[in-house]
Amino acid sequence: MVPPVQPRKLAKVPFVELADGRLQGVVSSGSDIGRVYVSSIASGTHAYNCSTNNNRPCGGLYGSPCKHLRALAAEAVLQYGLDRVARYLRADVPEGADLVDCLDGSHEPAPAAMVFSRFLRHLAYLEVPDTTVPIPELHWFPAAGVRR
Repeated sequence: MVPPVQPRKLAKVPFVELADGRLQGVVSSGSDIGRVYVSSIASGTHAYNCSTNNNRPCGGLYGSPCKHLRALAAEAVLQYGLDRVARYLRADVPEGADLVDCLDGSHEPAPAAMVFSRFLRHLAYLEVPDTTVPIPELHWFPAAGVRR
């Protein structure tokens, strides 16, 4: 886990990652507390997608990135820094420019299930009670202070 470059708004974008060749994550709906959107921007092509957790397309995709994609990109910049996100997406972002405005992709469906599944797994770890006993599914993390 990379500590955020700046504090993030977890209520709006609870999950953001640079993985599988995409900037991807989960964005909360502004109108329905029970709905979230899985949004992604592909590295290189900048193809973007946004759909609900029920795989319904976002109604804000009208030939350009929707507000969920903009929120995802903004939170990714807070989490990882503009340079790292731009480098990962292979985008040229001049100083002072908005990341999303510098992308030249178009809407292209992308798998959302894996992203949403990882988000749910992430939430499950938040509910694990504090313990000093090893957690079997996390055995591959090196213990703090242990040198190998």
